[in-house]
Amino acid sequence: MTSRFTRASALAACALLFAAHPALAAGESDAAPKGAAVTVLKASKFCFDNIAEVTGFVLPRDEQQVRPDRFGLKVAEVMVDAGDTVSAGQALARLTDGANSVNVTAPVAGTVSASTAVVGAPASGKGEALFSIIAKSEYDLVGMVPTRDIAKLKADQTARIKISGAGELDGKVRRIAPTIEPNSQLGQVFVAIGASRKLLVNSSGRAQIKTGQSCGVAVPLTAILYSTAGTVVQVVRGGRVETRRVETGLMSAGQVEIRDGVQEGDIVVARAGALLREGDPVRPVGDSAAK
Repeated sequence: MTSRFTRASALAACALLFAAHPALAAGESDAAPKGAAVTVLKASKFCFDNIAEVTGFVLPRDEQQVRPDRFGLKVAEVMVDAGDTVSAGQALARLTDGANSVNVTAPVAGTVSASTAVVGAPASGKGEALFSIIAKSEYDLVGMVPTRDIAKLKADQTARIKISGAGELDGKVRRIAPTIEPNSQLGQVFVAIGASRKLLVNSSGRAQIKTGQSCGVAVPLTAILYSTAGTVVQVVRGGRVETRRVETGLMSAGQVEIRDGVQEGDIVVARAGALLREGDPVRPVGDSAAK
């Protein structure tokens, strides 16, 4: 009788224990990791473009001045206006000296950038030109860059140019001035604009010139935390948070170069936040959680 009572009491006690701790009933360990669930990822290799920026203005690469080759002429007819596209040899205006007339023609193909020709006005071989033509309709973005970037630049480097009112265009470095402006310590750079269309002279623009490439360990910008201790990244090791002070470098496409503090393959908290502290237990979630 006593034996049956003892066994029944033991079974009842076990039932109460499993009801209170279902994880034990399912065979799970009481030592399973606890803490907040955090999304993690692996620090991985990423290649960053080294970029030098040029800010400047759109200017004609070559501008030809058109005047008559003799004196004593008057403008009888104007055949083109500023903004027109002309071909080499095309008649721009008809001039007369009384009984005779002569045509003034375009020395090169391009875009007429300015015209002072007015019917009845005198036309001279000296002084103000009748027409100005942007040869081949070619333009440069002429701008200034800091001395530290001059050494990185060389001819034919590719550039991405953004012109006010014209959008983004391709280009390449055409020429680098051999001197530095002494007061500002800036150097002049000529970036050829690849667009075969009219641009507004003196429009402001900015060029990003690719001067090289740097490949190294990177993490998303969201993984970077700026604190009183400096720039840090939160890493998960053994189910707990480690705060690593890092040295950052280049940024591109939402990725940040980590020059020191994190190694390739480290499991990093994808969205660093002030709620996580050094040593906090966490449950990693994501493709890299198995690490």
